[in-house]
Amino acid sequence: MNTRIEHDTMGEIAVPADHHWGAQTQRSLENFRIGGQRQPREIITAFACLKEACARANARCGKLTEAQAGAIAEACRQIRAGQWDEEFPLVVWQTGSGTQTNMNVNEVIAHLAAEQGVSLHPNDHVNASQSSNDTFPSALHIAAAMSVVQDVLPAARRLEAAFARLEAAYPDLIRIGRTHLQDATPLRFSQEVSGWRELVAAPCRMLEAALPELERLAIGGTAVGTGLNAPKGYDAMVCEQLRQMTGVDFRPDENKFHALTSKDALVFAHGALKALAANLMKIANDIRFEASGPRCGMGELHIPENEPGSSIMPGKVNPTQCEAVTMVAVQVMGNDAAIGFAASQGNFQLNVFLPVSAYNFQLSARLLTDAMDSFRTHCVEGITPNAERMEANLHNSLMLVTCLTPKIGYEQAAKCAKKALADGTTLKEAVVSLGLLTPEEFDETVRPEKMV
Repeated sequence: MNTRIEHDTMGEIAVPADHHWGAQTQRSLENFRIGGQRQPREIITAFACLKEACARANARCGKLTEAQAGAIAEACRQIRAGQWDEEFPLVVWQTGSGTQTNMNVNEVIAHLAAEQGVSLHPNDHVNASQSSNDTFPSALHIAAAMSVVQDVLPAARRLEAAFARLEAAYPDLIRIGRTHLQDATPLRFSQEVSGWRELVAAPCRMLEAALPELERLAIGGTAVGTGLNAPKGYDAMVCEQLRQMTGVDFRPDENKFHALTSKDALVFAHGALKALAANLMKIANDIRFEASGPRCGMGELHIPENEPGSSIMPGKVNPTQCEAVTMVAVQVMGNDAAIGFAASQGNFQLNVFLPVSAYNFQLSARLLTDAMDSFRTHCVEGITPNAERMEANLHNSLMLVTCLTPKIGYEQAAKCAKKALADGTTLKEAVVSLGLLTPEEFDETVRPEKMV
Protein backbone atom coordinates (compact mmCIF):
# COMPACT_ATOMS: atom_id res chain seq x y z
CA MET A 1 0.00 0.00 0.00
CA ASN A 2 1.35 3.41 -0.96
CA THR A 3 1.43 5.90 1.88
CA ARG A 4 2.18 9.53 2.52
CA ILE A 5 3.30 11.14 5.76
CA GLU A 6 0.85 13.36 7.64
CA HIS A 7 1.42 15.05 10.95
CA ASP A 8 -0.53 16.40 13.90
CA THR A 9 0.46 17.62 17.36
CA MET A 10 1.58 14.11 18.30
CA GLY A 11 4.00 13.76 15.40
CA GLU A 12 4.10 12.04 12.04
CA ILE A 13 2.11 9.05 10.85
CA ALA A 14 1.76 7.17 7.56
CA VAL A 15 -1.61 7.55 5.82
CA PRO A 16 -2.83 5.68 2.73
CA ALA A 17 -1.85 7.80 -0.25
CA ASP A 18 -5.12 7.25 -2.11
CA HIS A 19 -7.30 8.66 0.71
CA HIS A 20 -8.09 12.20 1.76
CA TRP A 21 -8.02 11.86 5.52
CA GLY A 22 -5.17 12.98 7.75
CA ALA A 23 -3.25 12.07 10.86
CA GLN A 24 -6.02 12.15 13.46
CA THR A 25 -8.30 9.95 11.35
CA GLN A 26 -5.46 7.47 10.86
CA ARG A 27 -4.72 7.35 14.59
CA SER A 28 -8.38 6.61 15.30
CA LEU A 29 -8.41 3.84 12.68
CA GLU A 30 -5.42 2.20 14.32
CA ASN A 31 -6.45 2.74 17.94
CA PHE A 32 -10.11 1.70 17.74
CA ARG A 33 -10.40 -1.61 15.93
CA ILE A 34 -13.72 -2.29 17.63
CA GLY A 35 -16.84 -3.82 16.16
CA GLY A 36 -16.67 -2.44 12.65
CA GLN A 37 -19.89 -0.41 12.85
CA ARG A 38 -19.05 2.83 11.09
CA GLN A 39 -20.43 6.26 11.84
CA PRO A 40 -23.88 6.47 10.20
CA ARG A 41 -23.98 8.04 6.76
CA GLU A 42 -26.60 10.44 8.12
CA ILE A 43 -24.10 11.81 10.67
CA ILE A 44 -21.51 12.50 7.96
CA THR A 45 -24.17 14.23 5.85
CA ALA A 46 -25.20 16.31 8.87
CA PHE A 47 -21.57 17.27 9.46
CA ALA A 48 -21.27 18.32 5.83
CA CYS A 49 -24.30 20.59 6.26
CA LEU A 50 -22.93 21.97 9.52
CA LYS A 51 -19.39 22.61 8.24
CA GLU A 52 -20.69 24.53 5.23
CA ALA A 53 -22.98 26.60 7.46
CA CYS A 54 -20.10 27.28 9.86
CA ALA A 55 -17.83 28.33 6.99
CA ARG A 56 -20.42 30.77 5.66
CA ALA A 57 -20.92 32.23 9.14
CA ASN A 58 -17.15 32.49 9.68
CA ALA A 59 -16.82 34.38 6.40
CA ARG A 60 -19.48 36.84 7.53
CA CYS A 61 -17.58 37.31 10.79
CA GLY A 62 -14.28 37.86 9.00
CA LYS A 63 -12.65 34.66 10.29
CA LEU A 64 -12.43 33.09 6.82
CA THR A 65 -12.04 34.57 3.37
CA GLU A 66 -14.79 34.04 0.81
CA ALA A 67 -12.41 31.76 -1.11
CA GLN A 68 -11.80 29.62 1.97
CA ALA A 69 -15.52 29.43 2.81
CA GLY A 70 -16.33 28.63 -0.81
CA ALA A 71 -13.81 25.79 -0.90
CA ILE A 72 -15.25 24.32 2.31
CA ALA A 73 -18.78 24.65 0.94
CA GLU A 74 -17.87 22.90 -2.32
CA ALA A 75 -16.22 20.02 -0.46
CA CYS A 76 -19.27 19.71 1.76
CA ARG A 77 -21.60 19.57 -1.22
CA GLN A 78 -19.54 16.76 -2.70
CA ILE A 79 -19.63 14.88 0.61
CA ARG A 80 -23.42 15.26 0.85
CA ALA A 81 -23.72 13.96 -2.70
CA GLY A 82 -21.99 10.75 -1.61
CA GLN A 83 -18.84 11.24 -3.69
CA TRP A 84 -16.49 10.56 -0.79
CA ASP A 85 -18.24 7.97 1.39
CA GLU A 86 -15.10 5.83 1.66
CA GLU A 87 -13.24 8.73 3.25
CA PHE A 88 -15.20 8.31 6.49
CA PRO A 89 -14.10 4.93 7.86
CA LEU A 90 -14.21 5.58 11.60
CA VAL A 91 -16.19 3.31 13.88
CA VAL A 92 -18.85 4.21 16.43
CA TRP A 93 -16.73 2.87 19.27
CA GLN A 94 -14.24 5.71 19.65
CA THR A 95 -14.02 8.76 21.89
CA GLY A 96 -17.41 9.51 23.41
CA SER A 97 -17.34 13.12 22.25
CA GLY A 98 -16.99 12.11 18.61
CA THR A 99 -13.83 14.24 18.31
CA GLN A 100 -12.20 11.87 15.85
CA THR A 101 -15.19 11.94 13.53
CA ASN A 102 -15.25 15.72 13.68
CA MET A 103 -11.55 15.74 12.76
CA ASN A 104 -12.12 13.11 10.06
CA VAL A 105 -14.57 15.49 8.41
CA ASN A 106 -12.24 18.47 8.92
CA GLU A 107 -9.27 16.62 7.40
CA VAL A 108 -11.18 15.36 4.37
CA ILE A 109 -12.58 18.84 3.69
CA ALA A 110 -9.08 20.36 3.96
CA HIS A 111 -7.61 17.84 1.52
CA LEU A 112 -10.46 18.29 -0.95
CA ALA A 113 -10.01 22.07 -0.74
CA ALA A 114 -6.32 21.65 -1.46
CA GLU A 115 -7.25 19.89 -4.69
CA GLN A 116 -9.23 23.05 -5.56
CA GLY A 117 -6.09 25.09 -4.95
CA VAL A 118 -7.17 26.48 -1.55
CA SER A 119 -4.90 25.76 1.42
CA LEU A 120 -6.82 25.05 4.62
CA HIS A 121 -5.80 23.78 8.04
CA PRO A 122 -8.26 21.23 9.50
CA ASN A 123 -8.34 22.96 12.90
CA ASP A 124 -7.62 26.60 12.14
CA HIS A 125 -9.93 26.96 9.15
CA VAL A 126 -12.41 24.09 8.78
CA ASN A 127 -12.96 23.90 12.54
CA ALA A 128 -12.86 27.67 13.09
CA SER A 129 -15.19 28.91 15.89
CA GLN A 130 -16.04 25.28 16.69
CA SER A 131 -15.23 22.43 19.03
CA SER A 132 -16.00 18.75 18.68
CA ASN A 133 -18.03 19.31 21.85
CA ASP A 134 -20.55 21.51 20.07
CA THR A 135 -20.29 20.17 16.51
CA PHE A 136 -21.03 16.52 17.23
CA PRO A 137 -24.11 17.28 19.39
CA SER A 138 -25.28 19.64 16.64
CA ALA A 139 -24.69 17.07 13.89
CA LEU A 140 -26.49 14.51 16.05
CA HIS A 141 -29.58 16.74 16.23
CA ILE A 142 -29.39 17.71 12.56
CA ALA A 143 -29.23 14.06 11.49
CA ALA A 144 -32.03 13.04 13.85
CA ALA A 145 -34.37 15.84 12.78
CA MET A 146 -33.70 15.27 9.09
CA SER A 147 -34.25 11.51 9.40
CA VAL A 148 -37.58 12.12 11.11
CA VAL A 149 -38.69 14.74 8.59
CA GLN A 150 -37.35 13.16 5.40
CA ASP A 151 -37.65 9.43 6.12
CA VAL A 152 -39.71 8.24 9.08
CA LEU A 153 -42.70 10.57 8.81
CA PRO A 154 -43.15 10.13 5.03
CA ALA A 155 -42.97 6.33 5.35
CA ALA A 156 -45.45 6.41 8.22
CA ARG A 157 -47.83 8.62 6.23
CA ARG A 158 -47.66 6.18 3.32
CA LEU A 159 -48.55 3.29 5.64
CA GLU A 160 -51.33 5.33 7.25
CA ALA A 161 -52.77 6.02 3.78
CA ALA A 162 -52.67 2.31 2.92
CA PHE A 163 -54.71 1.50 6.01
CA ALA A 164 -57.12 4.32 5.13
CA ARG A 165 -57.70 2.73 1.73
CA LEU A 166 -58.30 -0.69 3.31
CA GLU A 167 -60.68 0.91 5.80
CA ALA A 168 -62.68 2.59 3.02
CA ALA A 169 -62.86 -0.57 0.91
CA TYR A 170 -65.03 -2.56 3.36
CA PRO A 171 -67.42 -0.17 5.13
CA ASP A 172 -70.18 -2.70 5.89
CA LEU A 173 -68.32 -5.91 6.74
CA ILE A 174 -69.00 -6.98 10.33
CA ARG A 175 -66.77 -9.31 12.32
CA ILE A 176 -66.62 -10.59 15.86
CA GLY A 177 -64.44 -8.63 18.24
CA ARG A 178 -61.94 -10.19 20.62
CA THR A 179 -60.66 -9.03 23.99
CA HIS A 180 -58.35 -11.03 26.30
CA LEU A 181 -57.98 -13.37 23.27
CA GLN A 182 -61.62 -14.36 23.86
CA ASP A 183 -64.77 -13.64 21.84
CA ALA A 184 -66.27 -10.20 22.42
CA THR A 185 -69.01 -8.08 20.84
CA PRO A 186 -69.03 -7.34 17.09
CA LEU A 187 -67.46 -4.44 15.25
CA ARG A 188 -67.02 -3.44 11.66
CA PHE A 189 -63.82 -4.59 9.96
CA SER A 190 -63.34 -0.98 8.90
CA GLN A 191 -63.45 0.07 12.56
CA GLU A 192 -60.66 -2.34 13.40
CA VAL A 193 -58.60 -1.05 10.47
CA SER A 194 -59.23 2.53 11.62
CA GLY A 195 -57.54 1.55 14.87
CA TRP A 196 -54.49 0.32 12.94
CA ARG A 197 -54.47 3.55 10.96
CA GLU A 198 -54.46 5.63 14.12
CA LEU A 199 -51.75 3.44 15.66
CA VAL A 200 -49.52 4.80 12.90
CA ALA A 201 -50.84 8.37 12.97
CA ALA A 202 -50.55 8.95 16.72
CA PRO A 203 -46.75 8.41 16.98
CA CYS A 204 -46.37 10.75 13.99
CA ARG A 205 -47.89 13.51 16.09
CA MET A 206 -45.49 12.60 18.88
CA LEU A 207 -42.53 12.83 16.50
CA GLU A 208 -43.74 16.20 15.29
CA ALA A 209 -43.95 17.34 18.90
CA ALA A 210 -40.34 16.24 19.43
CA LEU A 211 -38.96 18.17 16.45
CA PRO A 212 -38.79 21.62 18.09
CA GLU A 213 -36.39 20.25 20.72
CA LEU A 214 -34.26 18.41 18.16
CA GLU A 215 -34.03 21.64 16.19
CA ARG A 216 -32.21 23.37 19.07
CA LEU A 217 -28.47 23.14 18.35
CA ALA A 218 -25.39 23.28 20.57
CA ILE A 219 -23.31 25.08 17.95
CA GLY A 220 -21.62 28.16 19.36
CA GLY A 221 -21.02 26.60 22.75
CA THR A 222 -17.53 25.41 21.73
CA ALA A 223 -15.70 23.45 24.45
CA VAL A 224 -17.77 23.80 27.63
CA GLY A 225 -20.70 26.02 26.68
CA THR A 226 -19.09 29.43 27.18
CA GLY A 227 -18.61 30.02 23.45
CA LEU A 228 -14.88 30.61 23.78
CA ASN A 229 -13.31 31.52 20.38
CA ALA A 230 -16.71 31.86 18.68
CA PRO A 231 -17.77 35.33 17.45
CA LYS A 232 -20.87 36.97 18.89
CA GLY A 233 -23.99 35.99 16.96
CA TYR A 234 -22.15 33.18 15.22
CA ASP A 235 -24.60 30.51 16.41
CA ALA A 236 -27.57 32.36 14.93
CA MET A 237 -25.74 32.83 11.62
CA VAL A 238 -24.95 29.10 11.43
CA CYS A 239 -28.57 28.16 12.10
CA GLU A 240 -29.78 30.64 9.49
CA GLN A 241 -27.57 28.93 6.93
CA LEU A 242 -28.81 25.50 8.02
CA ARG A 243 -32.44 26.55 7.67
CA GLN A 244 -31.77 27.68 4.11
CA MET A 245 -29.94 24.45 3.26
CA THR A 246 -32.31 21.94 4.83
CA GLY A 247 -35.71 23.57 5.19
CA VAL A 248 -35.71 22.49 8.84
CA ASP A 249 -36.19 25.18 11.49
CA PHE A 250 -32.83 24.84 13.26
CA ARG A 251 -32.04 27.48 15.87
CA PRO A 252 -29.44 27.96 18.62
CA ASP A 253 -30.04 26.34 21.98
CA GLU A 254 -30.26 29.32 24.32
CA ASN A 255 -28.46 27.45 27.09
CA LYS A 256 -25.30 25.90 25.69
CA PHE A 257 -24.43 24.34 29.05
CA HIS A 258 -27.60 22.29 28.67
CA ALA A 259 -26.97 21.60 24.99
CA LEU A 260 -23.51 20.13 25.48
CA THR A 261 -24.31 17.87 28.38
CA SER A 262 -27.92 16.76 27.88
CA LYS A 263 -29.41 14.40 25.35
CA ASP A 264 -32.96 14.76 26.63
CA ALA A 265 -34.29 15.87 23.23
CA LEU A 266 -32.92 12.68 21.67
CA VAL A 267 -34.49 10.57 24.42
CA PHE A 268 -37.84 12.30 23.85
CA ALA A 269 -37.71 11.89 20.07
CA HIS A 270 -36.59 8.27 20.26
CA GLY A 271 -39.41 7.64 22.70
CA ALA A 272 -41.76 8.54 19.86
CA LEU A 273 -39.88 6.11 17.60
CA LYS A 274 -40.32 3.47 20.29
CA ALA A 275 -44.04 4.27 20.47
CA LEU A 276 -44.24 3.78 16.71
CA ALA A 277 -42.35 0.49 17.02
CA ALA A 278 -44.67 -0.71 19.78
CA ASN A 279 -47.73 0.11 17.69
CA LEU A 280 -46.29 -1.58 14.62
CA MET A 281 -45.68 -4.67 16.74
CA LYS A 282 -49.36 -4.66 17.74
CA ILE A 283 -50.56 -4.20 14.15
CA ALA A 284 -48.28 -6.92 12.78
CA ASN A 285 -49.36 -9.36 15.47
CA ASP A 286 -53.06 -8.66 14.82
CA ILE A 287 -52.63 -9.23 11.11
CA ARG A 288 -50.60 -12.43 11.38
CA PHE A 289 -52.95 -13.96 13.97
CA GLU A 290 -56.05 -13.08 11.95
CA ALA A 291 -54.40 -14.48 8.83
CA SER A 292 -53.35 -17.69 10.60
CA GLY A 293 -54.28 -20.95 8.94
CA PRO A 294 -55.05 -21.44 6.18
CA ARG A 295 -57.43 -24.09 7.55
CA CYS A 296 -56.63 -24.60 11.21
CA GLY A 297 -56.20 -21.00 12.35
CA MET A 298 -58.41 -17.90 12.50
CA GLY A 299 -58.22 -17.45 8.74
CA GLU A 300 -60.17 -14.18 8.72
CA LEU A 301 -57.65 -12.31 6.58
CA HIS A 302 -55.85 -13.15 3.37
CA ILE A 303 -52.34 -11.70 3.11
CA PRO A 304 -50.03 -11.81 0.09
CA GLU A 305 -48.08 -15.02 -0.49
CA ASN A 306 -44.60 -13.71 -1.21
CA GLU A 307 -42.27 -16.70 -0.88
CA PRO A 308 -42.23 -20.36 0.26
CA GLY A 309 -42.44 -20.61 4.01
CA SER A 310 -40.76 -23.90 4.74
CA SER A 311 -37.83 -25.95 3.54
CA ILE A 312 -39.60 -29.17 4.54
CA MET A 313 -43.37 -28.51 4.35
CA PRO A 314 -44.44 -28.01 0.71
CA GLY A 315 -47.04 -25.32 0.07
CA LYS A 316 -46.54 -23.59 3.41
CA VAL A 317 -46.61 -19.77 3.34
CA ASN A 318 -45.73 -17.67 6.38
CA PRO A 319 -46.51 -14.07 7.46
CA THR A 320 -42.90 -13.03 6.90
CA GLN A 321 -43.50 -9.31 6.52
CA CYS A 322 -45.24 -9.26 9.90
CA GLU A 323 -42.30 -11.12 11.41
CA ALA A 324 -39.81 -8.64 9.97
CA VAL A 325 -41.78 -5.74 11.46
CA THR A 326 -41.84 -7.36 14.89
CA MET A 327 -38.09 -7.98 14.81
CA VAL A 328 -37.51 -4.35 13.89
CA ALA A 329 -39.74 -3.32 16.79
CA VAL A 330 -37.67 -5.39 19.22
CA GLN A 331 -34.46 -3.81 17.93
CA VAL A 332 -35.87 -0.29 18.28
CA MET A 333 -36.89 -1.02 21.86
CA GLY A 334 -33.35 -2.18 22.59
CA ASN A 335 -31.95 0.93 20.94
CA ASP A 336 -34.17 3.04 23.17
CA ALA A 337 -32.65 1.49 26.26
CA ALA A 338 -29.14 2.26 24.97
CA ILE A 339 -30.06 5.88 24.22
CA GLY A 340 -31.66 6.32 27.63
CA PHE A 341 -28.62 4.98 29.45
CA ALA A 342 -26.30 7.09 27.27
CA ALA A 343 -28.28 10.26 27.96
CA SER A 344 -27.96 9.73 31.71
CA GLN A 345 -24.18 10.03 31.45
CA GLY A 346 -23.87 13.78 30.92
CA ASN A 347 -21.05 14.32 33.39
CA PHE A 348 -20.14 17.94 34.19
CA GLN A 349 -19.92 19.92 30.92
CA LEU A 350 -20.17 17.14 28.32
CA ASN A 351 -21.99 13.95 27.48
CA VAL A 352 -19.44 11.43 26.22
CA PHE A 353 -21.83 8.84 24.78
CA LEU A 354 -22.55 10.78 21.59
CA PRO A 355 -21.49 8.31 18.85
CA VAL A 356 -23.45 5.42 20.35
CA SER A 357 -26.50 7.67 20.74
CA ALA A 358 -26.23 8.76 17.12
CA TYR A 359 -25.74 5.19 15.91
CA ASN A 360 -28.78 3.83 17.74
CA PHE A 361 -31.09 6.69 16.75
CA GLN A 362 -30.16 6.45 13.10
CA LEU A 363 -30.47 2.66 13.16
CA SER A 364 -33.99 2.96 14.57
CA ALA A 365 -35.01 5.61 12.05
CA ARG A 366 -33.63 3.62 9.13
CA LEU A 367 -35.15 0.32 10.25
CA LEU A 368 -38.58 1.80 10.89
CA THR A 369 -38.58 3.62 7.55
CA ASP A 370 -37.59 0.52 5.61
CA ALA A 371 -39.86 -1.81 7.58
CA MET A 372 -42.94 0.38 7.12
CA ASP A 373 -42.38 0.63 3.37
CA SER A 374 -41.76 -3.12 3.06
CA PHE A 375 -44.75 -3.99 5.24
CA ARG A 376 -46.97 -1.66 3.23
CA THR A 377 -45.96 -2.81 -0.24
CA HIS A 378 -45.60 -6.53 0.46
CA CYS A 379 -48.42 -7.04 2.96
CA VAL A 380 -50.88 -4.26 3.83
CA GLU A 381 -51.70 -3.22 0.28
CA GLY A 382 -52.55 -6.85 -0.52
CA ILE A 383 -54.77 -7.63 2.49
CA THR A 384 -58.29 -8.84 1.78
CA PRO A 385 -60.80 -10.05 4.35
CA ASN A 386 -62.20 -13.57 4.32
CA ALA A 387 -65.81 -12.41 4.56
CA GLU A 388 -67.22 -15.94 4.68
CA ARG A 389 -65.05 -16.91 7.66
CA MET A 390 -65.79 -13.63 9.41
CA GLU A 391 -69.52 -14.14 9.01
CA ALA A 392 -69.38 -17.73 10.24
CA ASN A 393 -67.42 -16.76 13.33
CA LEU A 394 -69.71 -13.80 13.94
CA HIS A 395 -72.86 -15.90 14.04
CA ASN A 396 -71.16 -18.69 15.99
CA SER A 397 -70.07 -16.35 18.76
CA LEU A 398 -71.79 -16.55 22.13
CA MET A 399 -70.99 -12.92 22.91
CA LEU A 400 -73.90 -11.78 20.78
CA VAL A 401 -75.80 -12.53 23.98
CA THR A 402 -74.66 -9.12 25.21
CA CYS A 403 -77.46 -7.39 23.31
CA LEU A 404 -79.99 -9.52 25.19
CA THR A 405 -78.98 -8.15 28.58
CA PRO A 406 -81.42 -5.20 28.48
CA LYS A 407 -84.28 -7.67 27.77
CA ILE A 408 -83.55 -10.66 30.00
CA GLY A 409 -80.90 -9.35 32.43
CA TYR A 410 -77.20 -10.06 32.86
CA GLU A 411 -77.55 -13.29 34.86
CA GLN A 412 -80.10 -14.89 32.52
CA ALA A 413 -77.99 -13.86 29.52
CA ALA A 414 -74.93 -15.49 31.09
CA LYS A 415 -77.00 -18.62 31.73
CA CYS A 416 -77.93 -18.77 28.04
CA ALA A 417 -74.30 -18.41 26.90
CA LYS A 418 -73.11 -21.12 29.28
CA LYS A 419 -75.90 -23.49 28.25
CA ALA A 420 -75.15 -23.03 24.55
CA LEU A 421 -71.45 -23.69 25.16
CA ALA A 422 -72.09 -26.76 27.33
CA ASP A 423 -74.69 -28.25 24.99
CA GLY A 424 -72.88 -27.41 21.77
CA THR A 425 -75.93 -25.58 20.44
CA THR A 426 -76.50 -22.15 19.03
CA LEU A 427 -77.22 -19.20 21.25
CA LYS A 428 -80.69 -18.94 19.76
CA GLU A 429 -81.48 -22.55 20.63
CA ALA A 430 -80.34 -22.00 24.22
CA VAL A 431 -82.44 -18.85 24.68
CA VAL A 432 -85.56 -20.43 23.19
CA SER A 433 -85.17 -23.69 25.17
CA LEU A 434 -84.98 -21.72 28.41
CA GLY A 435 -88.24 -20.00 27.47
CA LEU A 436 -86.73 -16.53 27.68
CA LEU A 437 -87.58 -15.40 24.14
CA THR A 438 -89.46 -16.71 21.13
CA PRO A 439 -87.47 -17.41 17.96
CA GLU A 440 -88.97 -14.28 16.40
CA GLU A 441 -88.04 -12.13 19.41
CA PHE A 442 -84.50 -13.48 19.29
CA ASP A 443 -84.11 -12.70 15.59
CA GLU A 444 -85.45 -9.18 16.11
CA THR A 445 -83.12 -8.51 19.04
CA VAL A 446 -79.88 -10.20 18.01
CA ARG A 447 -78.89 -8.04 15.05
CA PRO A 448 -75.10 -7.65 14.72
CA GLU A 449 -75.48 -4.62 12.46
CA LYS A 450 -77.18 -2.81 15.35
CA MET A 451 -74.35 -3.66 17.73
CA VAL A 452 -71.55 -1.84 15.92
